[in-house]
Amino acid sequence: MNEELKQAEAKISQLKKQIEENNVRYYDKDAPVIPDYAYDRMMQELISLETAYPQFLTSDSPSQRVGGAPSEAFEKVHYTTPKLSLSNAFNAGDLRDFDTRIRKVCPDVAYCVEHKFDGLTVVLDYENGLLVRGSTRGDGVTGENVTQNLKTVKTIPLRLTEPMTLEVRGEVLIYKEDFEELNAAREEQGEPLFANPRNAAAGSIRQLDPKLAAERPLDIFVFNLEYCENRSFETHKESFDFLTHCGFKTSEVKLYKDMEDIITYIEEMEHGGREALPYEIDGMVIKVNNLAERERLGDTSKSPRWAIAYKFSPEQTVTTVRDITVQVGRTGALTPVAELEPVLLAGSVISRATLHNEDYIIDKDIRIGDRVVIQKAGDVIPEVDHSIPEDRTGAEVVFTMPAHCPVCGSETYRVPGEAVTKCLNMDCPAQVFRKIVHFASRDAMNIDGMGPAVVRQLLDNELIHTIVDIYHVSDRREDLTGLEKMGEKSVDNLINAIEDSKSRPLSKVVFALGIPLVGANGAKILASHFGSMDALMEASEEELTEIYDIGGKMAVEIVDFFKTDANRRIVDGLREAGVNMTENTARATAELAGKTFVLTGTLPTMGRREAKEILESHGAKVSGSVSKKTDYVLAGENPGSKAEKAMSLDVPVIDEETFKKMVGLE
Repeated sequence: MNEELKQAEAKISQLKKQIEENNVRYYDKDAPVIPDYAYDRMMQELISLETAYPQFLTSDSPSQRVGGAPSEAFEKVHYTTPKLSLSNAFNAGDLRDFDTRIRKVCPDVAYCVEHKFDGLTVVLDYENGLLVRGSTRGDGVTGENVTQNLKTVKTIPLRLTEPMTLEVRGEVLIYKEDFEELNAAREEQGEPLFANPRNAAAGSIRQLDPKLAAERPLDIFVFNLEYCENRSFETHKESFDFLTHCGFKTSEVKLYKDMEDIITYIEEMEHGGREALPYEIDGMVIKVNNLAERERLGDTSKSPRWAIAYKFSPEQTVTTVRDITVQVGRTGALTPVAELEPVLLAGSVISRATLHNEDYIIDKDIRIGDRVVIQKAGDVIPEVDHSIPEDRTGAEVVFTMPAHCPVCGSETYRVPGEAVTKCLNMDCPAQVFRKIVHFASRDAMNIDGMGPAVVRQLLDNELIHTIVDIYHVSDRREDLTGLEKMGEKSVDNLINAIEDSKSRPLSKVVFALGIPLVGANGAKILASHFGSMDALMEASEEELTEIYDIGGKMAVEIVDFFKTDANRRIVDGLREAGVNMTENTARATAELAGKTFVLTGTLPTMGRREAKEILESHGAKVSGSVSKKTDYVLAGENPGSKAEKAMSLDVPVIDEETFKKMVGLE
């Protein structure tokens, strides 16, 4: 074998190994360590080499697979027709080549152009109009039965408008705003952050407990009609209109005859257009519109010849890792953070990026002093994509997780089978600080004026030691006025805010306690069901798991939390201080109960989160997207496409003044 063949064989072997390792992380663990763009480039290089050197193409090559192997944890679903993936285009030249190939067979072709959603592809099966099965795509031949989890996605119709038997494919995703709120809640709980919306959506659908999936703000766009009994269509656009009629949520479809017009549209979307969307897209999909022409073009073993996915390039930049520091969360979880040379990325200056955990750093070989490429994961969270080993000088330092907590000095402990390292000292100052900050935060007790800086001063001056002490700081008025930036008026405002917080509903108190796995929504469910803190504290695991949306793991955490004497003493102390321990379960307003609202734009006097809480307290539901089932859209300044869609569907659009009258605030 000559040297050229040896190099080709070695490179193919290396690429196959790298791709399979990343397939496991992406499909099976929902924890990718390289961006999709880099993965697609690797796959493209492998396919090119196997085409040039077919003697090295083997049946087990990842180029011959469509997706990931199905998990052993779910029942298998075997598809009668393969669920193929799309070939990729990375530039205008690739799109022109695709168009040339198509026009050799279909000279007068028309194309549909759609968003390429960054989520998890699923297959939905209906019989006589009823949803009978929902599954992941898996490897394209065998998927996973996740029906119960998919039933928690409110935009998936359980019954169609007609008693049809059909199969569709769609993409489950999480909206940008919901993703940020989800990660903020996970940070409050001391849980690992999701790297991007796709990671969050996939992890939610592949939960073994449907009640955990139900807590996530999932949505879906159906993008293809796979099969329909006793019904035929001439074009893809016609089938889309039918899917909308059946009750499915579908994406916008644009029709084009000229590839140059498509290229112009894609460039507009890549450079600004996608930023205006409420969800993430990582590209655009171009499909032949005429279904008969699709039949003539056919498929390869991996992809249809009649469609292609254009992948957007992630915005990246290079900087230096000055240091790697470690943050200690409320639950004791240690999170490494890259301290970066400040650099402009996607419109904002980035100086820090989470490194998630020790495994993440090892996988990416990130060292202190490294030159690194950073990007925004899903255009949301700054992350280190990879280091640049060739730029190393030898002065770089390999990072290791500390054996002792950087705050209190206690020993750290890595949980077996997990990536998280924890400080086990419950009295660790960092944990105490974050617990108090969480308790006073907007979604919890909402104590205005008691942000992290004030909490730090109160702790440093030993005015508080626990959350109970918050309700006794009024006895230390002279000490308060001696603090930095705390004049008489500021002290009065803080004391009044603390006093006001005593009347918060039980749901806020439950969330504020920081029970592991209990988010704001879970706290509302618990408070509504039990009605009092005493009833919740005495609940058994069996009683808790009987409640819809309360899973087994959450039930264990709740019971364990209230078994701990220190936690019970905290509750008793709050009760003695006058904090409300009951929930008013009859607050729903007849006019609003069961109504669905969508919030958009900037409201004049209140935040959208505050408006959402008011609506939910009156029995209304708040959705992230507008549909025929929406009752009202509450719009502020710059309402965007949601208000336009509402008007097209004849959904009433109201302003803040009208909203306040509806909820009795005026």
